[in-house]
Amino acid sequence: MTRHAAILGCLGPVLTDEEKTFFRDVRPWGFVLFRRNIETPDQVRALTAALREAVDDETAPILIDQEGGRVQRLGPPHWRKYPPGRAYGTLATNDPLVRREITRLGARLMAHDLRALGITVDCVPVLDVPAPGAHDIIGDRAYGETVAEVATLGRAAAEGLIAGGVLPVIKHMPGHGRSMADSHENLPVVEASRAELEAVDFEPFRILSDMPMAMSAHVVYTAVDPGGPATTSRKVIRDVIRGAIGFDGLLMTDDLSMKALQGDFETRACAALAAGCDMILHCNGRMDEMKPVIAGTKVLAGKAKRRADAALARLAKSPEPLDLADAIARFDAAFEGRFAT
Repeated sequence: MTRHAAILGCLGPVLTDEEKTFFRDVRPWGFVLFRRNIETPDQVRALTAALREAVDDETAPILIDQEGGRVQRLGPPHWRKYPPGRAYGTLATNDPLVRREITRLGARLMAHDLRALGITVDCVPVLDVPAPGAHDIIGDRAYGETVAEVATLGRAAAEGLIAGGVLPVIKHMPGHGRSMADSHENLPVVEASRAELEAVDFEPFRILSDMPMAMSAHVVYTAVDPGGPATTSRKVIRDVIRGAIGFDGLLMTDDLSMKALQGDFETRACAALAAGCDMILHCNGRMDEMKPVIAGTKVLAGKAKRRADAALARLAKSPEPLDLADAIARFDAAFEGRFAT
């Protein structure tokens, strides 16, 4: 069963006939949902079923960005609010194991929400270590301000998702925390030395290099390759992501429609795959962009297919048992009801 090495979005809460035909013909590996695609639980379940039906694959991955805080696609009134990553790292306790437990519990609850809707991949955890004075695009999405805090709580979040039958995606590899610009709008350029990057930015990703999937950063690291962002840099992917970090999981791009990247969409897709990314991510659902993206994307094969298959093999058929009422009570008590809905 051939599939294109692409994850695509759709425009609204229901698939159009044009989208059904397009997805059936190009057979992307997976799909990604955004707030524009979300209305009610029944509607989301119908949409995830329709997406899988379009590619004739009931296991097709469906992704979402459900971090909590300002990056939360599901929310009230149908789903609870979740705190941003930083809230876990600043819980009022002197016991770091409690912070870790509550971080895992929050992710486990998120996984419960997602799995019930047919969503099987969450683009969490954020492993970026924010630098003083950097752009706030990361900000409170980070679990802490040190490598140890970010790596410890990032792993806890990943473990909570996996326990709930949802795969995590570590991001934004190899590190977005020093960026002085928002890659949605501009190309960030990081001028830290290789030694600084190795010690801080790359380190959480190295510690969690056993994770099944990662998302690349649209960031230039001048100490590694001043010629282009990690997403389209063969040197960054080969020497840092696959080399120094040691990541051998599925590497997807960040969204190709972000303004940090240059060139038309076919060129962007070609450049990312040529650099060593395994999978193209395009999120906005615009057909005039998805068609050239697919034109620049190849059939999933070779090492990329092996990594994709290995990632899906880690998807639990039966989530870890959960006493939902008890879990919610413990979570709300930890945050003193600040995020109860």
